[in-house]
Amino acid sequence: MFTSVDDVSARLAETGYLASPAVATTVFLADRLGKPLLVEGPAGVGKTELAKAVAEIAGAELIRLQCYEGVDESRALYEWNHAKQLLRISAGRDETWDAARTDIFSEEFLLPRPLLTAIRGDNPKVLLIDETDKADVEVEGLLLEVLSDFQVTVPELGTITATRRPFVVLTSNATRELSEALRRRCLFLHIDFPDPDLERRIVRLRVPELDAALAESVVRVVGALRAMDLRKVPSVAETIDWARTLLALGADTLDETVVRDSLGVLLKHQDDVLKANAKLDLDAM
Repeated sequence: MFTSVDDVSARLAETGYLASPAVATTVFLADRLGKPLLVEGPAGVGKTELAKAVAEIAGAELIRLQCYEGVDESRALYEWNHAKQLLRISAGRDETWDAARTDIFSEEFLLPRPLLTAIRGDNPKVLLIDETDKADVEVEGLLLEVLSDFQVTVPELGTITATRRPFVVLTSNATRELSEALRRRCLFLHIDFPDPDLERRIVRLRVPELDAALAESVVRVVGALRAMDLRKVPSVAETIDWARTLLALGADTLDETVVRDSLGVLLKHQDDVLKANAKLDLDAM
């Protein structure tokens, strides 16, 4: 997909995703080497958005497996359409079981889920395995087969191997340590909160109507909040939301009233709001 690291940066920027040199380099290598990309970092720093941006660049179908506690093979890989199978069996009452079994365990009755969908067909795809750390450990074993050989075994149909490998992005908030076997199969990228200059550029790109001076003030306040011992510090997504909030309020500058009344956009816990109100000093910024 990409000719160079600079090409990655330029084309991601066209989609509205401003990538640091480390991000652009790792995306380039994942594409060139054909390796899955494991992206870790705090929530809201652009891990999922990176996969969406790559899909947009490539004109590829984005296939998303949202992980959660309890997700299993039938949700991630495939399952059989049992209702349709029962109807087929009922319609062929005079058939032998061997004849019916051959029919009901065929493609017509298969319900592909994200992992199987991603390795079938010749069209370009980006497979996003989102919040991998929220899935149970057992699901990692399933991912190992898919990410090692890009193939899936369906006992009734045999092994299905990808004719065109998808670009794979796994995201993790590091709430659980992923296995070394899974990590070995991936290139690793950690995305942290951007430096003030990059975040300011992101805000101006996403909220172009915002005055440059106000955008700088927004980034300074968010940086000060991140330096506090909060339960949840503001993410980049929340910085952008706050910038849009200030536009909606018609604010030209940041004063104590505006900041106090809109802190709920940035902070999601009452004790964080109280701590910010007590410690935030706008005059010192």
